[in-house]
Amino acid sequence: MARFYCPLPLVPGQVVDLPPTAARHVQVLRMQPGHSLTLFNGQGGEFSAEVQHMGRSDVRVVVGEHRNVECEAAAQVHLAVGMPANERMDWLVEKATELGVHRITPLMTERSVIRLTGERAEKKQAHWQAVAASASEQCGRNRVPLIDAPERLDAWLARQTSQADVVHGVLSLHASTQALTAVRDLQPLRDAGVAAAKTWVLLNGPEGGLTDAEDAAARANGFIALSLGERVLRAETAALGALALLTLN
Repeated sequence: MARFYCPLPLVPGQVVDLPPTAARHVQVLRMQPGHSLTLFNGQGGEFSAEVQHMGRSDVRVVVGEHRNVECEAAAQVHLAVGMPANERMDWLVEKATELGVHRITPLMTERSVIRLTGERAEKKQAHWQAVAASASEQCGRNRVPLIDAPERLDAWLARQTSQADVVHGVLSLHASTQALTAVRDLQPLRDAGVAAAKTWVLLNGPEGGLTDAEDAAARANGFIALSLGERVLRAETAALGALALLTLN
């Protein structure tokens, strides 16, 4: 059954006008009054619903029963990532959502290609949030991950605090100025004692990796260096590989 994100208070028996994005999707699918669909508002669970009215630009539905259905990952992962270039950030947000990420913070680092500020940053944040919502519709999640506004790595690191029940890890060190053989001395992400943690903050560098100074700053703020193996991974591959290890269980 078609699923749509409807970020509104939903109550069984209520008649609501779908927000523009969901309404357009319903119209593209050529749904008609009487057709059934599923709504979720990100507050937990999902609602059955039925199309009541199809206008030229508006769609009205009757909200049905609430179903307490969830498919969230056992591990809550906050991914802070140096923004990759071109359309790879869209792809990263989409796939990270499918893999169960809880939150994504786009970061600008010394080696980042993309620099976003002001209105351009706000538009990109809104775009990525919409990508996450669409991916949640597709994969069956009833909670949409939060996509933060882009910010500088140093400002973000300054707000991070060590917590006993949270693992802070740095990935994608392969592309830094360290020799590749150094990854053999890093703690593997597969380490059972670490991977058993339920809450993670993962910092992943951009193309070119974090600089030595950024890596040192992360470690000084409580992050530990983690390895995904001896192969050189693209920045977005490393992030998604780590998510898969932590959330697909």
